[in-house]
Amino acid sequence: MRFFPLCCLVVSLLVTPTQAQPSSPSAQTQITAAVKAAPTSMRDAATVRGYEPDGTLTTLREGSGALVCLADDPDEEGFHVACYHESLGPFMQRGRELRRQGVTAVDSVRRAEIADGTLAYPDHPAALYNLSGTYEAAADTVRDASRLHVVYVPHETAESTGLPPRPQGGPWLMEPGQPWAHIMIPNP
Repeated sequence: MRFFPLCCLVVSLLVTPTQAQPSSPSAQTQITAAVKAAPTSMRDAATVRGYEPDGTLTTLREGSGALVCLADDPDEEGFHVACYHESLGPFMQRGRELRRQGVTAVDSVRRAEIADGTLAYPDHPAALYNLSGTYEAAADTVRDASRLHVVYVPHETAESTGLPPRPQGGPWLMEPGQPWAHIMIPNP
């Protein structure tokens, strides 16, 4: 009788289906979805980074253009893809690394690294395109799509751009005066 509970446990483990681990979509599906954030004319030339089944970020397609598109992270809730000018690559990668490490003061760390020259950052305007919603791969559509376009304008201010420093129903300047000051263009 002592072994009966142990036998029940073993049998239940053998007949209970295991939960399938979420896997990354195919490389082609990730590429197709990721470039939807980019302007149509720039999609074919974009480099696309996406996820291996083990969660590793990798280059899925080398491009010939200036944009890098990042596929939806299968470990994150919801659908979000982004494309950015290649000069923003080190800045974006460093942000991902810091968040994975659990750092909450990501901007403070990057600001210090830009200031001391250990983090490369462009000294010219550079674009970022975001798209979120619900991606339906079979139909190749994004339902409830929301777009946000951003133009990084290092160190610019409300005075130098003529843009308000807070949302007021149109483009506005976020983080004025910072290395990553940027013009927010919601739902263009």
